[in-house]
Amino acid sequence: MEEHISYEKILKRPCDFIVKYRFFNTDEDGRKSGPPMQGYKSDFLYQGDDPKTDRVFMIHPEFTDIDNNVILDKKIRSWKGNAKMWIINPDFSKYHKARIKIGVKGFFMEGPNKTAECEVIEIVGLID
Repeated sequence: MEEHISYEKILKRPCDFIVKYRFFNTDEDGRKSGPPMQGYKSDFLYQGDDPKTDRVFMIHPEFTDIDNNVILDKKIRSWKGNAKMWIINPDFSKYHKARIKIGVKGFFMEGPNKTAECEVIEIVGLID
């Protein structure tokens, strides 16, 4: 088993927030290769923002199991579930603190393509 090393262990801090997500299937112009494995590095777009004119952010998901534990086995893949979200550039933390609230919706992005929809369900490290 190829094992994922949790971002919490690498970055030595808690995640910023948690989302529930659902990947789009091929009929929805989603991923052609199925759901990604742990370590997937998508970007994040707020719902209502335009990827052509608004900023897309480096906020990476880390998939969790039903008990909210990080999935370490990279072979486990799922079309939907929960993910811990990690703001990669700390210079944008203040910006995201103003925008991230429970219920905020967004998308996982691969370039200009929306690959999954998500909704914030918990704020963790962004709490003042």
